[in-house]
Amino acid sequence: MHLEKEGSCDKMNSKDSAKVIVSEGKDEKTGKILAALGLAVAFGAILNPTQAKAEDTDRIAQGVYIGNIDVGGMTEQEALNAVTDYVNNAGEAVFTLTAGEHSTQVKASDLALEFTDMNVVSEAMDVGKSGNLIKKYKDKKDLENGSVVIDMVLNVDHDTVSELLAEKADELDQKAVDNGLVRENGTFKIIKGSQGVEVNVEKSIAAIENYVSNDWDGQGGNIELTAEIVEPKGSEEELSKVKDLLGGFNTNYSSSTQNRCDNIATAAGKINGTVLYPGEEFSVYETIGPLDAANGYELAGAYENGQTVQSYGGGVCQVSTTLYNAVILAELEVTERSNHSMIVTYVKPSMDAAIAGDYKDLKFVNNQDVPIYIEGYTSGKNVYFNIYGEETRPANRKVTYESEVVSEQDPGTQFVATGDPVGTMSVSQGKHVGYVAQLWKVVTVDGVEESREVFNKSTYKASPKIVNVERHRKIRMHQRQSVRRWRPVMKERSMPQLPSLLQRQQPHRNSRQRTSPQRNRQLSETDRWTSAEITVEMVSNLL
Repeated sequence: MHLEKEGSCDKMNSKDSAKVIVSEGKDEKTGKILAALGLAVAFGAILNPTQAKAEDTDRIAQGVYIGNIDVGGMTEQEALNAVTDYVNNAGEAVFTLTAGEHSTQVKASDLALEFTDMNVVSEAMDVGKSGNLIKKYKDKKDLENGSVVIDMVLNVDHDTVSELLAEKADELDQKAVDNGLVRENGTFKIIKGSQGVEVNVEKSIAAIENYVSNDWDGQGGNIELTAEIVEPKGSEEELSKVKDLLGGFNTNYSSSTQNRCDNIATAAGKINGTVLYPGEEFSVYETIGPLDAANGYELAGAYENGQTVQSYGGGVCQVSTTLYNAVILAELEVTERSNHSMIVTYVKPSMDAAIAGDYKDLKFVNNQDVPIYIEGYTSGKNVYFNIYGEETRPANRKVTYESEVVSEQDPGTQFVATGDPVGTMSVSQGKHVGYVAQLWKVVTVDGVEESREVFNKSTYKASPKIVNVERHRKIRMHQRQSVRRWRPVMKERSMPQLPSLLQRQQPHRNSRQRTSPQRNRQLSETDRWTSAEITVEMVSNLL
């Protein structure tokens, strides 16, 4: 029986015989095969969900991190929420941006921090669950020995960072001080400038992107920007060429109030000494503004909506106008110029240049090959501007400008009834004739006109003379004629209309109420009278 059983065993299973042999170590090659098979069996025992403890496929394995975020044991949605919360909270971190000796602080959110690779959550879900047996085994061992960290890459928006660096330029850059000039006692002296430091925007954006993506731990940090040395403009050779008067002009303001005189002197002083290098543009408003008390200006008369009002900086338009005429005589390139809304008296029509907030400015460009120097000052109730540079125009060539009035409009006089005391009649605003004008540029060579061209065109609004009269005044005329009363703000009339209007008889006082409707029907709208009674003699004195 025993032998028979032995024989039947050998016949029954040759694989069992092989296992026995391998297990006895009789064949080296077969032993290696057995080891591999044993390892596979071990993997299967560890990882096969049908064996040992079944895995929870809906949750991330314990010990898995996305960047600094522990997502072990979370569902996919919980991990997504955790990543989103992390990015939002990280936006509150403060970075110190440093450029040389200058620095500024910004929040991470100011850089438009963003995280778009949500695949990291799927990768976290797959740890120990996907891939071949080898990968699963490796993931399992990594988790047993520590943790598995999946890189989380944050980015910033390139354009947003570029705009931010531009906004912070004043804090980060150290502007170079260009070599300059000062004119004393009729001669020029060169003033040495100094180097500056300027942020290289593109290289600094790359530095910020690299730090946030690779080195940032989610907390505050310091980012070193790329800065470059900026040399001052103007060599001694260049500046030494500035010696010739290219154009000069002056205007008088002897009839101005003291406040207006002060404003003119203040604005001229802010422009004086400017050195404008080739290709640079000069803005009068940016140089003299803002026009407020803090910047040294006082209240004085200025034009606004067709009327003269009190405004800080009243009078600076005479400064820009005087400079404008010096500039065009020097034949610099004017890039922006506006005429006044109403005519001014210190220059001829179309020779003015108004300044009004940020919508009317005088701008010009140095179109010369060398720097120019702008001298501005006041003396004896006159304001002067001189443009110095290197004269390259022929000595026999002369430039002049001629003003031409194309048309004009007389606005007449406007009477306004007021609550002033009895006996009061006053002029609140002088008359401003309306004009359409143009300025001709005339070039002569050896006294012979070579060219004539329209240089600019201007339109000035008409504004009436405004006379204030008290509301309840009654005056007997020489012929005991009374005059119908003006309405509070009478429509504009031309001068020839006034005598005929003033000579019209009004009904007897007792019949005024009774005949008023009939009278109104007979008179046109512009002929109606309302408030104060005045005499022809008084009106003629005011016109």
